[in-house]
Amino acid sequence: MEEEPGMKKSLYRIFEHPWIVASVLIVISAFFLWKMVSNSRMETDLDEYMPQGHPAFVYSNQAEEWFDIKDGIIIAIEHPDSVYNPATLGKIKDLTKDLQKFEEVDKSDVTSLYTADNIIGTDIGLDVKAFYKKVPESDDKLAALRRAVEDNEMVSGRLVSGDGRVALVIAEIGDDVFTMEFYHRILELAESYEGPETLHVAGRPIVEGTLAYLGPRDMQRLAPVVFLVIIAVLLFLLRSVKNTLLTLAVVLLSIVWTFGLMALLNVPIYSVSTMIPVMLTAIGVAYGIHLFSHLELYLRENPDATRPDAVADMLHHMWKPVLMTAVTTMVGFSSLVTSQVYPVKYFGLFTAFGVGSALLLSLMLIPAGIGILGLPGNGRRRKPTEKHGEGRGLATLFSRKIVKNKYLVILVTVVVVGASVFGIGRVWINSSFLDNFEKDSDIVSTDRFINERFGGTSTLNVVLEGQEEDIIKNPDVLRAMNSLQEDVETLSTVGDSFGLTDFLKRMNKVMHADDPAYHTIPESRELVAQYLLLYEMSGDPDNLWKVVDYEYRKGNLTFQLKSDDSVTIKEAIDIIEEYQPLFDEMGVTVNYAGSGYKGLVFSELILKGQISSLLLALAIVVIFISVMFKNILVGLIGALPITITTLVNFGFMGLASIPLSTTTALVSSIAIGIGVDYAIHFIERYRDYARATGNKRETMTLTMRHTGRAILFNATVVIAGFLVLLASVFPPNRSLGGLVSLNMFTSLAGTVTVMFLLLYLTNMYFKKRKTTIQEEDDER
Repeated sequence: MEEEPGMKKSLYRIFEHPWIVASVLIVISAFFLWKMVSNSRMETDLDEYMPQGHPAFVYSNQAEEWFDIKDGIIIAIEHPDSVYNPATLGKIKDLTKDLQKFEEVDKSDVTSLYTADNIIGTDIGLDVKAFYKKVPESDDKLAALRRAVEDNEMVSGRLVSGDGRVALVIAEIGDDVFTMEFYHRILELAESYEGPETLHVAGRPIVEGTLAYLGPRDMQRLAPVVFLVIIAVLLFLLRSVKNTLLTLAVVLLSIVWTFGLMALLNVPIYSVSTMIPVMLTAIGVAYGIHLFSHLELYLRENPDATRPDAVADMLHHMWKPVLMTAVTTMVGFSSLVTSQVYPVKYFGLFTAFGVGSALLLSLMLIPAGIGILGLPGNGRRRKPTEKHGEGRGLATLFSRKIVKNKYLVILVTVVVVGASVFGIGRVWINSSFLDNFEKDSDIVSTDRFINERFGGTSTLNVVLEGQEEDIIKNPDVLRAMNSLQEDVETLSTVGDSFGLTDFLKRMNKVMHADDPAYHTIPESRELVAQYLLLYEMSGDPDNLWKVVDYEYRKGNLTFQLKSDDSVTIKEAIDIIEEYQPLFDEMGVTVNYAGSGYKGLVFSELILKGQISSLLLALAIVVIFISVMFKNILVGLIGALPITITTLVNFGFMGLASIPLSTTTALVSSIAIGIGVDYAIHFIERYRDYARATGNKRETMTLTMRHTGRAILFNATVVIAGFLVLLASVFPPNRSLGGLVSLNMFTSLAGTVTVMFLLLYLTNMYFKKRKTTIQEEDDER
């Protein structure tokens, strides 16, 4: 075209003053860097990961207000022999008082052997008193205290272990008071009480704090590794220090822009957000590779080209394919917006923004950088000797082998897809926050230690609600509640439960001379009311309002679980649901609340979000490719590699027992967003060569030789970047890195085998005619 040189020149005019372009980009980057440094914050409250407008969360939050349900910091004091000694009992008392002094903790929300109520029978009725106020010193008093604890079912095994070697101090806190400074003060306080006792700190707030503490450090540790790996790969592929530095500058600035925008919009950094730099590094360098690869080929063919001509040609030929691939990547990540899980939603949106930033910076900063630094030194090389259709290189041999063994390729694909479909049926969802850590990490070991000796560190709250006042005083309702507790406790993953029933059984027993036969629900409503009145007069009625409301319309049963994963919670709920008809007959509804139940709903939202985002991404990709190439069949063929990749991903997860979690839920959307780029580049080059040569043999050879090689380099960079996640301290991050790397390989393999074969066999971009003699030779 005669006007093409003029068009190229006009493209370069933007960069006639490269220092101005670079200065504008630096000013924008400085603004985002300032916002990132001054306003970034790490989200430590796991409740904020969940959609608060969801009905399940709305009800749970309401129930938490009714019964003052809070998450507890659990401190276990372990003595090698027995906690029933003056020194350890003194530490329990002092630690309790120290915790009560924290501004973040209400004094009444600290529970220990020192603050627990001991319900006993007296000659005149019922009495409620402390187990001890003054630390007992004599052997007789220590023995009496131990007997009192072991005879009290509400305390033994709940605050003191059965063997008497471990005691708990529990400090309940609100969702909005936890800070990293508070987290460290708790750990320091516990550490100050060490020796000869060992102190173990656990509980949901501690899990939150540990995630918030390790997340940024993991990112700081991985970032240098990512850059070292990427630098090595870029230097190998680009063979130019200048090109490598410009490509890395694009990545660094796109990361700053992304986190700067998050800070500007006051969006917090979630644990999953710490992977965004790795994502943008692995993805962003691809645009530089494509631009510099084209520039190198142009300079090989035009060794005397000027800087304006070279940059203009690069932009003229590359802006469209780079733009198209960036858009598809952004679509893949943006599809995560359908998720109701905030970390996943924001991860998708801001990674998409980061990809768009990397695209813009690549098309602006790289040409400006060339204008400032000059053309790459490795561009002036001898012209290639090969012409169209000549040579029998690896790419040529590979493409002919694919065509020749087309039935074997199809058979292998069917077998892989079949195995993947089988594996998909074994995929399971995991909502456990503890599974973010190593099995032998301190936080997991501490949780396991406490679970082995007590009821459990995770909780599920069951709220029984009736319309009739005093319905919870009905002995039939209470017996149903007690039966429900006993049935759920038969599960090995459920350690204990607590409710109004435990108060009444204890009072009934002590009012009958501690006869174990009376450790049952009182027989009449009148006796229930009498016991409750006596307790309100003798003890602290605030303790009652944690298990029942003032009008006795609502009751709260708390089940202690030994795991916070969704399988454990679902098992308990399955038994509870069996009691729903019985409670319905009595006019009582069954609902759920607390962090355990919200974790289960959270996992279900992950699954729904994964399905909706996948379907949306696949649909958009098919439409996008169809419109781009003006052919619906091409759209379907182009979507085939990422469809196979998605099946292989979930199949492998099922076969390898890798659960679907907040982190691994991102994999398929990432794979679609990145993997479809290979298909687009391949189809576009195949179409161009088909139109230029009109020969299937030449088209096959040239496409595989040039685009096949390019997407191989692209996949190599992406895989190298994501494999860095294998060094993460978080197991789900390592799973993500391995899965994305697998998906990139699968997308690459699917593109150059199955998709290529379909393009060839359907005579796409060729007239419907019989194959030539040469093409028949290729297939033999």
